[in-house]
Amino acid sequence: MIAAVLFGIFFLFMFLSVPVSVALGASTFITSYIYEGNDSLIDLTSAVFSKIDNYALMAIPMFILAGNLLSKGSSAKRIVEFAKAFVGHLPGGLPISAILASIVFAAVSGSSPATVVAIGSIMFGAITSAGYPKKYALGTITTAGSLGILIPPSIVMIIYGVTAEVSIGKLFIAGIIPGLLIGAMLIGVTYIGAKRLGFKRTTPASWSERWTKFKEAFWALMTIIIIIGGIYGGIFTPTEAAAVSAIWALFIALFIYKDINFTDLKNIFLESAKTSAMILFIIANASIFAYFLTLENIPQDLAAMVTDMGLNKIMFLVVVNILLLIAGNFMEPSSIIMIMVPLLLPIAKLLEIDPIHFGVILTINMELGMLTPPVGLNLFVASGITGSSIKEVVKAVLPWFMVILVGLLMITYIPAISLWLPNMMMEN
Repeated sequence: MIAAVLFGIFFLFMFLSVPVSVALGASTFITSYIYEGNDSLIDLTSAVFSKIDNYALMAIPMFILAGNLLSKGSSAKRIVEFAKAFVGHLPGGLPISAILASIVFAAVSGSSPATVVAIGSIMFGAITSAGYPKKYALGTITTAGSLGILIPPSIVMIIYGVTAEVSIGKLFIAGIIPGLLIGAMLIGVTYIGAKRLGFKRTTPASWSERWTKFKEAFWALMTIIIIIGGIYGGIFTPTEAAAVSAIWALFIALFIYKDINFTDLKNIFLESAKTSAMILFIIANASIFAYFLTLENIPQDLAAMVTDMGLNKIMFLVVVNILLLIAGNFMEPSSIIMIMVPLLLPIAKLLEIDPIHFGVILTINMELGMLTPPVGLNLFVASGITGSSIKEVVKAVLPWFMVILVGLLMITYIPAISLWLPNMMMEN
């Protein structure tokens, strides 16, 4: 009964267009007051602060700041030019360059919308000017940008790691092969599509030109080595890596590339603070929602119900993927993870599904959620930077969306894709 009231109030707020973060907190407080009285409100208020008082969450504002510093400067453009030098001569070379650049930029920013803005704003005009259909350009830059929440460092994975109480470093490792696999699948489909459109192979860039582009992008590319190498080399934790990445991004923007002035920093810091505050406010409200669910034994009751239904691992994962794909249409990733993980993870553990593998599945579903209306943030970002309508972007994204969906099914039912690398590295 308590669960029905809680979710009923929550969906009522959603129907009334109340922001998701406010709906989560308000529905929890109202339900708690109805059933537990005034004393429960004090406990929930304390829970808000205890849940967000988490060392790992400090990584979020630092990675957001690093991504903003890199996207506002010339780092993204240098990464694009580097990608074009190596694959620009292939059929579909420019769209493929956009995908490859998105993979690289995702590995330095950890943000999906930031990747769409940084790479899409540079590549959209170049792709259409080269004769590709507008929808082809829209589809590639929007979907490739979504890799920003799968390839480490990933803000979504940090939130999952905190919620599920699993190693964020291990999650980051687990995201590498799935991210590269889906990126390769997107490149393959783009290559085949370009050949069907009649685009031919052109003269490749000389090795001297490639070397020049590599040198120009070197300091931006070093961000990946510093973050990933530092974490997996045991030099610093993922949270410390976030701070290092922000300092490094600031250093190369001010003193190496010199594409940001000290006067620009105020706006960059302010924008980063606003984005961080928004995410942390969502986490705070979602955390007490999840706390109340656990307090009322709702996840345990749900797990018992699934056990009684006799759902096996395969059927459970089918249900999970469908549920998350639907949720992605209406909610943003942080809220979904904070609500769904306390409900679904106990059942996953009961069915002997590895929490790291489960985290990768959730993250890819969040990636798809960024591409589905009406809340898909990447759709709005792509619409804003290209001047296209949301309807145009949604239609353009569909072929590449289906590719990611196939990738999700592969990764869901072949756990080794996610677990082989972290298991091997942890053993060594």
